[in-house]
Formats: sequence, structure tokens, C-alpha cells
Amino acid sequence: KMMRYFKWGIARLILEPDECPDIIPMWLEGNDQIMHEAREWPRFVPRIGKHCGVWFGDNVGGDGSTIFNELRRQWQELVAEDEKREERRGFAMGVLSDGLKYGEKAVALREECTRQIRAAVLAVRRKRGLPDEDPKQGLVETWRQEGGKKEGKMDDGSWVGRT
Repeated sequence: KMMRYFKWGIARLILEPDECPDIIPMWLEGNDQIMHEAREWPRFVPRIGKHCGVWFGDNVGGDGSTIFNELRRQWQELVAEDEKREERRGFAMGVLSDGLKYGEKAVALREECTRQIRAAVLAVRRKRGLPDEDPKQGLVETWRQEGGKKEGKMDDGSWVGRT
């Protein structure tokens, strides 16, 4: 039971709104027993009699003093700098300039935001009683290099699964 890296869309949902949203981390378990994502026609009907669970953590967002408020402050500074440039004028809401999409600071902020969200979900996972996972599972570089291998020898020489 491991999680992939979190994509940047979650960071945008946190960084871009006018107010910091409430962020409730949660851990889902057993969904794959009910209906695995690889199931196709004619077996797309969920399995009955299987169990799944949902565990919730505490709110890590909102108005309180959290890491997300600091990340949002930094994002708003980047947006303000970007709006001063001529290229930003005329963009529709939700559309980012190249500087906010690919700029070094913007990319680093989104990566840090997704790392913090993932850490909050891992804390709920720990409360569930599951062991810590390999830290490299949360890195996009791991999935890019290894393709999400689940068992066998990884490119870095480590072994996963039956050894």
C-alpha cells in the first residue's frame, strides 16, 4: 500500500484561491478490493462483500498559522511580480503565464506544497497503523525513472517485494 507522488493540480487548488481552503488529509484503503482500476468489460461491476475504510486527519489548512499560508503568501508575491510584466495582462482567471507555469520559484512552490500535502496524508496513514513507506515513492523522479514498478530490482539497486 503506497502512494504515488502528488500532482501539481492539488497545489494549484491550495495556492491560487483568495482564501486558504480547509485541508483535511484522508487515507482510503480497500478500494482496489471492491473494484481494481484494471477491471474492464464485462467485469466492470464492483465486487460485493469486500471491505474498505476511510480515515481522516485534522485540518491542516484554513485560517490558522500553517505551512500552507506561508506557501500561499510566497505564491501571491510571485503572481504580483508576474502581473507587473506586460505578458500577464489579459490572461483569463485560472490561466497561468509561462513564468508561473515553468519558472523555477513557481515550480519549487508547487513541489513543496504537494510534499506537505503528501506528508499530511502519510501522517494519517501512520495513525492507521501502517508502516512508513520508502521516502522515494513520493518523488516524481522515482516514477519517471522506474515507471512505478511494484516488485523486483529497482534502477537504484534496491529491491521491492519478494527478495
